[in-house]
Amino acid sequence: MNDAVAEAPALFRRIVCGVDGTPESTTAVKQAARLKDEGGELLLVSAANLALTAHAGMGAVNAADLLQQDAESALAEARRLVPSATERLVNGDPVRVLLREAEQATLLALGTHGRGRTVALFLGTVAARMLRDAPTSVLIARPPRDSEWPQSIVAGVDGSAESGVAFSVARLVAERFGATVRATASTKDHLDEQAAREIAPDLDEDARGAVDVLVEASASADLLIAGSRGLHGLKALGSVSERVANQARCSVIVVRSKQVS
Repeated sequence: MNDAVAEAPALFRRIVCGVDGTPESTTAVKQAARLKDEGGELLLVSAANLALTAHAGMGAVNAADLLQQDAESALAEARRLVPSATERLVNGDPVRVLLREAEQATLLALGTHGRGRTVALFLGTVAARMLRDAPTSVLIARPPRDSEWPQSIVAGVDGSAESGVAFSVARLVAERFGATVRATASTKDHLDEQAAREIAPDLDEDARGAVDVLVEASASADLLIAGSRGLHGLKALGSVSERVANQARCSVIVVRSKQVS
């Protein structure tokens, strides 16, 4: 077996899902619950950043109560969707809370943003921070086309070990849900064609840049899976996986596997 064809990690054994009561958060909860392994764990996490209420002056106590109630309500809504899930309400900055919880997770699930409520935890900037800094794989959930999600999966393959893991994950998900899986590659951006075809013999090649190729593929897919090269912080800013996750038309899993470095 080519070194690039790595074993898929147990992505869905312990999923942490950020919740804030918005429709985007609800989508993330539903997709996390669907992906979770049988016998696996789903932890619902809501953060009430009570430090923000320090600027509310005389109304600080009332503001803190509202934040707490909003976070509790978000968790209650999520728990109704997935009664078997465990839950955790944490006082703190949502970025720090999620990064800490992600240390023990195999997948971190988020909605694309979380506007419209007092708690408003998971804005696009938080999702972007998770894509850059989380120590584990990340699901960015978007509304599915139908209830049988996912039925069509696309994986980005360039011949690297990271893309080999991503394609392995895509095949496992496809087998589990009876979905189709397609591998696609950019011939413009760092393609090792021989290694890529050992990973995915039926590879579709495109002369455009990797981001354009994958974003277009996402328009007709339910789930896009891409590997991460393990970059964090500023080094990851503007990476292919981050840009694809931000621009894709469907849900995206960015795989950060311990089997690859």
